[in-house]
Amino acid sequence: MGCPFSTNTGTANVIERFGAFKEMKAPGIGCLWCPPYMDSIAGTVSLRVQQVDIKCETKTKDNVFVVVAVGVQFIVIRDRIHDAFYKLTNVKHQLTAYIFDVIRAEVPKVTLDDLFLMKEDLSRAIKLGVGKEMLKYGFEILATPITDLDPDSGVKQAMNEINRQERLKKAASDKGEAAKILQVKEAEARAARIRIEARADADAKELAGQGLSRQRQAIVDGLQESVNLFTKGVPGADPSTVMDMIMITQYFDTMKDIGSNSRTNTIFMPHQPGAISDVSSQLRQGVMEAIVAAPGATMAK
Repeated sequence: MGCPFSTNTGTANVIERFGAFKEMKAPGIGCLWCPPYMDSIAGTVSLRVQQVDIKCETKTKDNVFVVVAVGVQFIVIRDRIHDAFYKLTNVKHQLTAYIFDVIRAEVPKVTLDDLFLMKEDLSRAIKLGVGKEMLKYGFEILATPITDLDPDSGVKQAMNEINRQERLKKAASDKGEAAKILQVKEAEARAARIRIEARADADAKELAGQGLSRQRQAIVDGLQESVNLFTKGVPGADPSTVMDMIMITQYFDTMKDIGSNSRTNTIFMPHQPGAISDVSSQLRQGVMEAIVAAPGATMAK
């Protein structure tokens, strides 16, 4: 007497007859004879990709304890369903044992910092080592990604503090370098400003000297022309006498301007004929020296 049953997609039913393996039933409808005495369904094997998450605590080369989390993705090989069902009692326990063995053999070889950099290498080592062993039981290891590396909380705080201090050091160095550049630029700007001001002051003094020289030359030329005109207009007049008269005239004009301007500061100057003669002599001497200094200039006699 037969009893129909069905097998879901993505699974396979293990059929036993009188307790002995008979066949693997693919998805679809099937029939059991005289259940449960003759035929029975011993179990169901999933043909889908499965994942087991495993955490392993181990020690690195620099004596830091770390928890390594691994996600093992595996699948049952279709033509070896018999081995997968009958050879292993608990797949997760078997995977955990193999993974612990590989992790605790590989992680102690490197430091904690290097461990974060070699996650891919560790994943390949786990896949290679575990995959070889699980293949004997009809399982194929598809991937073994490292999902987490979790050191002790104190170690993480220390690492964060080291990183923080390094960043503060870099920030202080950058700030000092910026201040140095700013000071250098300010010093260069001050030096350039001083050079420009010095050049401008030198040019101004040079132009002022040229103007003063031209002014004195114009005064000498004017006096020379006045003496020549007076000498020609008054026969027998001596140039020195003419100069004395011009100086006296200038003297009295100056005294007149001082007396007529209420805002003029009070000055003291000699006011005797002898003193006037001294002033005239001094002016005459200055004029003679200016004439001698001026190139090509001559004094009319």
